[in-house]
Amino acid sequence: MNAPAARPHEPGGALPLVQRLASVLWPSFLLAGLGVVGLFTAFDPLEVGECLGRPVDRLGAYTLGFFLLWGLTSASSALTCYFRRPCAPPPGVR
Repeated sequence: MNAPAARPHEPGGALPLVQRLASVLWPSFLLAGLGVVGLFTAFDPLEVGECLGRPVDRLGAYTLGFFLLWGLTSASSALTCYFRRPCAPPPGVR
């Protein structure tokens, strides 16, 4: 028979590092892509550059916008994973 699957709550059942990273980076990658589409549908990088008084390359703005949004959404996903971990039980409680 097959051995029962390890549960993340049990001492030996922690998720592998690759799976933990993928569970943070992959959803944030998808949301950053959607965010860039929405952001640059509403705002043209060339017009934003004119407002800032600097010349802006469209491809550079798209790239920078994507990586900034990916960083923000990755931080959000990582914080969610961090705060979902169980707290240590109070002393004297088993």
